[in-house]
Amino acid sequence: MEKKSISRRSFLKLFGAGTVAATATLAGCKKADKAGSQAAEEYKNQVEPPVGQMTYRENPKTKEKVSILGYGMMRLPTKVDNSDEFDQDMINKQIDYALEHGLNYFDTSPVYCQGKSERCTGIALSRHKRSEYFIATKLSNFNHDYWAFDKAKGMYQNSLKELQVDYLDYYLLHAIGGSMDEFKDRYVDNGIMDYLLKEREAGRIRNLGFSFHGKKTVFDEVIALHDKYHWDFVQIELNYLDWNFADEISNNNVDACYLYAELKKRGIPAVIMEPLLGGRLANLPQYLMTELKSHAPERSVASWAFRYAGTPEGVLTVLSGMTYMEHLKDNLLSYCPLTPLSEKEMRYLDEEIAQKIVGLENIPCNDCKYCMPCPYGIDIPAIFIHYNKCKNEGSLPMGIGDAEYRKHRRQYLISLDRVVPRERQPDHCIGCHQCEPHCPQNIRITRELHKLSDMIEQLKRDPLGIGDKEKA
Repeated sequence: MEKKSISRRSFLKLFGAGTVAATATLAGCKKADKAGSQAAEEYKNQVEPPVGQMTYRENPKTKEKVSILGYGMMRLPTKVDNSDEFDQDMINKQIDYALEHGLNYFDTSPVYCQGKSERCTGIALSRHKRSEYFIATKLSNFNHDYWAFDKAKGMYQNSLKELQVDYLDYYLLHAIGGSMDEFKDRYVDNGIMDYLLKEREAGRIRNLGFSFHGKKTVFDEVIALHDKYHWDFVQIELNYLDWNFADEISNNNVDACYLYAELKKRGIPAVIMEPLLGGRLANLPQYLMTELKSHAPERSVASWAFRYAGTPEGVLTVLSGMTYMEHLKDNLLSYCPLTPLSEKEMRYLDEEIAQKIVGLENIPCNDCKYCMPCPYGIDIPAIFIHYNKCKNEGSLPMGIGDAEYRKHRRQYLISLDRVVPRERQPDHCIGCHQCEPHCPQNIRITRELHKLSDMIEQLKRDPLGIGDKEKA
């Protein structure tokens, strides 16, 4: 399937003949109370999602019914008076609400939420019958110290302990895609893959798969191991921007149309991550939000992306990191039940809206925080998200020719200081590059930080927007 050459007939065939007939920014760089208030304000007229209307997809191996909406436990709510402490009571409440409305798939990892996601998830879910939910977690052995067999095995066994379960419904090799040498070092040569296969045989792992971010050559080689490992599912990034433009907006990523097609022809279910690209598809420039609203005033901007990700019949579930109850309710409204997108709506999103977003040339940060913590204290996601937000709003100071340069300059510098403390801003980057290998979007983080640092310094030196050359 060549890039952007997929025909509409092939597109419909891939998605299945029967299927094709904004949430607030995900609080990555905001205090919990402020972000929560913004979410509540945006959804003050939100209706309650119906109970008993969830759309389910069947796992072809186990025949179990999995909710099309999955709960990503990456961005958990924090306490209002202490944003460094997770709000277990609210987590419990939101998981209870999700289960009540038919959501039964919960995705976590040992590295999410400063290593506390599995424990918080386990506490909340252990209050319910084990038969009511599916748990997915990961062997997140990014650190070289965890490539050793005993360390990797210990991580797996600790996940069972933290989640308070004696088996895992879905277990993933986390973030495959860097290189085949790395894949072999992390999973094959140390013997951990053989161990996990035995755990699957014993029933302590019900489904074994991997999540992918990275190079096409690595995906092709790992998916070719299906004959040997019999992958039960694969987690990929799929949304209406990544369908045809993943390699244009992010270095080394693979278009979702290719990934999905490869899974489809092997009969491997796809679990979808980043349906909103970390909130970017829910926080579009105002003119694009207005355009989407004009087509469906009753739907949120985010719902377009969720319906797109859920329409392919080879998709088992679509993950969403839902920090606030308002996010959860809005996503439930999209999937209780799911109304698949029509051919016209598909074409509108992937041929018109996606093209316009690509033209924005934003920094493709999804606020996953895999790059954190920075050893020098830089708040990398907050810096990038602030830049993208200003760019999307048309409030970036543009220098010569910008009639509102003074206003935009002042707004940008003041708002940056409010969002990111001075000691955590891009001028503190020394270029150690420790963050870059962990970025699923393959952003050249150091380069982008230095570019922003230079831009900020220029803004501070140039209050009138006439440029150094003009001033000289």
